[in-house]
Amino acid sequence: MPITAAVAGVLMITQNPLPYAERLESRNPDSIQGVVIHCTETPDLAMAREFGEQIHYAESQTGNSGHFYIDVDGSIEQYVPEDRIAHHVAGHNRHTIGIELVNRGRWPDWHHSDHQELKTAYPDVQINALQSLLGQLERQLPSLVWIAGHEQLDTREVAASNDPDLTVARKVDPGPLFPWPEVLEHSRLQYKITIDETN
Repeated sequence: MPITAAVAGVLMITQNPLPYAERLESRNPDSIQGVVIHCTETPDLAMAREFGEQIHYAESQTGNSGHFYIDVDGSIEQYVPEDRIAHHVAGHNRHTIGIELVNRGRWPDWHHSDHQELKTAYPDVQINALQSLLGQLERQLPSLVWIAGHEQLDTREVAASNDPDLTVARKVDPGPLFPWPEVLEHSRLQYKITIDETN
């Protein structure tokens, strides 16, 4: 059963661990260096949760998800503890925290060549919640130094779903409507275009 807890006196986070969270590889929180911002590319949090619960790795019986999810109303749920390695960005999981913002993105035609524009803005209340969460993480994790978008760290392309002769970006989140200047103004984290370390 999810448990909601007050954090730092004001920030409320609902603890809603994924069924396989304890099977994810553990890590020392002092090794966490970066935050990766995602959008769920789903119409709501319920569908994002459904995707997060799916098993993709037979050996470990785990799947793909972020650590934190922020809904459009600003509510925050934590699916994976910070001391576990979540599968949220290829090549950069071991030393990062994944934060997912509920946003339709390209849903439901993620890889259709005619549906690559992200049109849904991020509500102010959602961005405010993100800023509060980032502030908390900065206080709790002194080794945290950088922040980046999913699209910056996974630049692979895939065949378009409507035409195998065309390619589209595999990941485009959080996309051009994400307010980077506003978020960075309230954070000490360095904005990274590319990250050299891949593990």
